[in-house]
Amino acid sequence: MCDLVARTGRHQQRYEAGCRLVAGCIPFRYKISDETGDANSEKIIEVLMINSPSGPGLLFPKGGWENDETVEEAAVREAVEEAGVRGELMDFLGFYHFKSKTHQDEFSPEGVCRAAMFALFVKEELESWPEQSTRNRTWLTVAEAFVSCRHAWMREALQDGFSKWHAEKMISARNDVTLSC
Repeated sequence: MCDLVARTGRHQQRYEAGCRLVAGCIPFRYKISDETGDANSEKIIEVLMINSPSGPGLLFPKGGWENDETVEEAAVREAVEEAGVRGELMDFLGFYHFKSKTHQDEFSPEGVCRAAMFALFVKEELESWPEQSTRNRTWLTVAEAFVSCRHAWMREALQDGFSKWHAEKMISARNDVTLSC
């Protein structure tokens, strides 16, 4: 049984200039390309996606950013609630705008949302989590995730946010190793 409970309701939801503010993340891990694990093995990056109870395609965990939390806390909370993962919140990937058909209300009648997305290095997969009865999680390569992504704005976050961030991170790490030799 899961001791964690997902937050519900809109009474603490943040809005700014007619936009519902949302926080989310792209959870990732590294997988060794072969079973030997030797120095020649390549690390493959995988991202975690979840299904949506409301339709086809896969998503990254995201949800409302509430008044009593920072955007970082909201992103971490959504990863636990929707995907059942914990880890190290890395860098901010950017803001992404989209329209929600299901979240139109008096504060955002058009359903306009602004999502702050982060990279989350996964360190723990929970056996039980608040939304496990309605969500399945799937590890995919970045290319597989791009094709499986339900929303264009999430594909943009994956390609223009996460993939570029990760490539820069790897270049920086290689330069740090070169400088220390």
